Amino acid sequence: MAPVRLRGAIAGFLLLTAAYVGVLAWVDARNPVFAGVAGLLPLLPAMAAMSALGYLARYLRWRRLLVRAGHPDGFVRGLLAYLAGFAFTATPGKVGELVRMRYLVPRGVPAPVVFGAFVFERALDLLVVLCLALLSIGDRRLLAMSVVFVAIFVGGVVAVAASPGLLGALQGGLQARGWRRLAGLAGGLRDALVGCSRWLNGPDLLAGTAYGLLAWGLTAASFVWLLGQLGVIVPTLAAFAAYPLAMLAGAASMLPGGVGSTELAIVTLLARHEVAIGTAALVAVGVRLSTLWFSILCGLVSVAVLEAVAARRGAPSVRDGTKRGGTDR
Repeated sequence: MAPVRLRGAIAGFLLLTAAYVGVLAWVDARNPVFAGVAGLLPLLPAMAAMSALGYLARYLRWRRLLVRAGHPDGFVRGLLAYLAGFAFTATPGKVGELVRMRYLVPRGVPAPVVFGAFVFERALDLLVVLCLALLSIGDRRLLAMSVVFVAIFVGGVVAVAASPGLLGALQGGLQARGWRRLAGLAGGLRDALVGCSRWLNGPDLLAGTAYGLLAWGLTAASFVWLLGQLGVIVPTLAAFAAYPLAMLAGAASMLPGGVGSTELAIVTLLARHEVAIGTAALVAVGVRLSTLWFSILCGLVSVAVLEAVAARRGAPSVRDGTKRGGTDR
């Protein structure tokens, strides 16, 4: 597996943070946002705690998938490896989360299994979040865009899993043109998607959906709680469905972590309920700090812990960029 540098992750996190703060400063110059930050800060720990419970639910689902594939691992180390993926979650489609291979492949979990579990998780998450968004139609255009995005992603996964020859033919064509790296990626994607079929059964789908509903339901509930704490009046069902719909809009934009597009969707949805733009922007900032940015922080801490353990054992580390066996994402 090609090396993933901790310094690069931190640098990317700092650059993204700087860009985010810059955009907020630009917005604040037109609609005061920062004036309400002081009242927002005391609420963040409770929201972060709800996010943490959601991460735990998602990890339990992930762990169940690996166990069902015949690859159990220690609970704590597995949790750290799972959270490590969040350090790179601000990537298009969250593919940076595949850094988990760095820690799981050396422990005997094949790369296609890690990749397959990742794709299976993403597909289930999209379906679960779409179901939550459908509880209240806040914006028909955003909803239509989200439905199309989910249908394309999930449909593509099912089509390739059912007909692996599609990517096999693509791999052959790329190899014939001498594009070996792209051909390898196509082959790896084929193996991962075919591997998803092992979880396409009643028990795994039901358990995965239940864990997903718990995880994303907690996130939606924290959004509703934030609105109440800030005195923003929005019908409960509409409020509960708003953040899931905004997340889908952010995912469909394919921007890293949905940064900017998710916040814009939140402001748009709240504006439909006559919430002032400044207040809506403050809500968007608050929920994103306790979800996206908190998840990246958890990921960076997990990577640091895993690398510290590896260094003490004399194993190659992310910092020195030493290569280790496995398959790159």
